Amino acid sequence: MEFLKGTKIFKVNDSNAILECSNILREGGVVAFPTETVYGLGANALDSKAVKRIFKAKGRPADNPLIVHIADLKQLNDLVTKIPKEVKLLSQKFWPGPLTLVLKKEDVVPEITTGGLDTVAIRLPGHDVALNLLQKSQLPIAAPSANLSGRPSPTTAQHVIADLAGRIEAVIDGGPTGIGVESTVISLVEEPPTLLRPGGITYEELKDLLGEVDIDSAVEAEIEDENRLALSPGMKYKHYSPDAEVLVIEGQRTKIANEIMTLTDQYLEEGLNVGVMATKENSDSYTKSQVKVMGNRSNLMEISSNIFRLLREFDEMEVDIILVEGLSTIGLGLAIMNRLRKAAGYQIINV
Repeated sequence: MEFLKGTKIFKVNDSNAILECSNILREGGVVAFPTETVYGLGANALDSKAVKRIFKAKGRPADNPLIVHIADLKQLNDLVTKIPKEVKLLSQKFWPGPLTLVLKKEDVVPEITTGGLDTVAIRLPGHDVALNLLQKSQLPIAAPSANLSGRPSPTTAQHVIADLAGRIEAVIDGGPTGIGVESTVISLVEEPPTLLRPGGITYEELKDLLGEVDIDSAVEAEIEDENRLALSPGMKYKHYSPDAEVLVIEGQRTKIANEIMTLTDQYLEEGLNVGVMATKENSDSYTKSQVKVMGNRSNLMEISSNIFRLLREFDEMEVDIILVEGLSTIGLGLAIMNRLRKAAGYQIINV
């Protein structure tokens, strides 16, 4: 264990990590920990003062709801007023895992945790560290991504430390996360169920299991609706953005490459430092800019695991603008493009 500006850094193989961090949580503290999606910033979901500290540490708007993490399906009985039939189907297939269910909340869940809503977002994570921490603390843990609000989500403990050192009690370093984008969020408070945020569980998988599933307009949006109510994390406010300006170029693969090369020439003439987030198939095309490869277009899991890390690396390189190749929105591509469009502030060029 080491200290950084008052924040304890535990290695995942530290035998005291889970015990000490569970004690911190029970005492009203805030702890960052790895999940299979991104690093979460956790506090006792039923303790309003503790949850308030999450919002303060992140600089998160108070009407942006949090996800409550549980270790056992039985905990739902204490947190929600009704368990729809779909919960059994979804939990049997996808829990533990990157799926969050929005349900009507019990009064025991404070409004600060739900962003003032009468619903609560709940998931059972599929990561040993997260599950061990939940089991040891014996608490439902509210945990958004462990980054400053608006920044790219953290996929390593180093990302957490860069944003939050000195703002929280502890970080458990469990190495890089696997999926790299936040959980899928589906609302079960209406019929049919509605996809509120795409993630590691795809829309196609949900539809295959449940039949009819609606997609909220915010999921595929190419423009921000600042006036709408945030029914789920990630639906409102600036998200996932590096310091550099981001521009997403969408369309056919060769046309995307040609447009990025044209834009690169224009920005270089203006004296700007240009970065390109490329797929492996196109990466050799960009000889004049600083290039980082997201992965193969045929391997969307590889790309999803890399996008937030690469956005942060471009900031370290102090590029002025990042040009990003768009992808298909089929399968995991929907979650990737949802994040990239938001990172760009919906600055999108279709070619």
